[in-house]
Amino acid sequence: MLKQSILNKKTGIITYGMTPPKNTHTPEKIEEISQKQIERLAGLDIDALILYDVQEEADRIDEERPFPYLPTLDPEIYSKQYLASLDIPKIIYRCVGKYSEAELAEWLKKETEQQRYTVFVGASSSQQQVQLQLSDAYRLSKQHNDQMTFGGVIIPERHMKKNDEHIRVVDKMQRGCDFFVSQATYNVEASKNFLSDYYHHCQQHELDMVPILFNLAPCGSTKTLEFMKWLGISIPKWLENELKFSSDVLDKSIQLTQKIFEELLEFGLEKGIPVGCSIESVSTRKVEIEASIEMVKDIKSMLDRKQLVDAVR
Repeated sequence: MLKQSILNKKTGIITYGMTPPKNTHTPEKIEEISQKQIERLAGLDIDALILYDVQEEADRIDEERPFPYLPTLDPEIYSKQYLASLDIPKIIYRCVGKYSEAELAEWLKKETEQQRYTVFVGASSSQQQVQLQLSDAYRLSKQHNDQMTFGGVIIPERHMKKNDEHIRVVDKMQRGCDFFVSQATYNVEASKNFLSDYYHHCQQHELDMVPILFNLAPCGSTKTLEFMKWLGISIPKWLENELKFSSDVLDKSIQLTQKIFEELLEFGLEKGIPVGCSIESVSTRKVEIEASIEMVKDIKSMLDRKQLVDAVR
């Protein structure tokens, strides 16, 4: 069960995230893709696999999308039909706005005797037309499936502008969110500001903190960098320059990302904030996917080392 094997672990949770294949692929092609992914993930020591539910987000920004939007296979279908042999918990993302109340309720009611895991994602912008709000998804989950462990999304960069991301998180915790996953983390100041306010707010109100998983994603090219910025990932100017003018963009991004997470982990360990991470490749390029797999191993070693040091203090 996720609540026991992962959430009770709190600090040091590590997950891997990926997007299902395009739904226009043939079953044979999807099977081929899934087998490669299973081979990559089979030997990794991760707590769960995240499968994304992709939405177009065209109304979020006026700029043209660097990579074309291509509808993907439903993450739960992909999990059950193609990744069943991968014996790790699967966390299924749900962009709730594209479902009706009846559709989401029907999904929630399935397999209620089993422990299931999801992350509910809201609208990508205030302009997006939605059928269902996040608050409705939380209510329906509690109403129809008390075995569902659900999480939410945090955007530390939004905290730099509004200073209320910790309040949003606490509100979602009180509605039942057991953990949170950030978007790709390249802005350490924004993330530490959020963690600090989150910690002190919970201390002042005697609230138990839930795990915060910071998303880590290697950047292997200027094209991937453009896509990350289009997605709304906050990349400080100095860091963007370090990547753009590096002789090896991928290696530089890995170095910088790991340093950022190490700083966030140490900050969390010092204050008892349950910090973990989720690693992914936002690109479909083989070199970036393989780099993300190696990053899992490196981060796992870092987590083990830091926790060992923290335990003997």
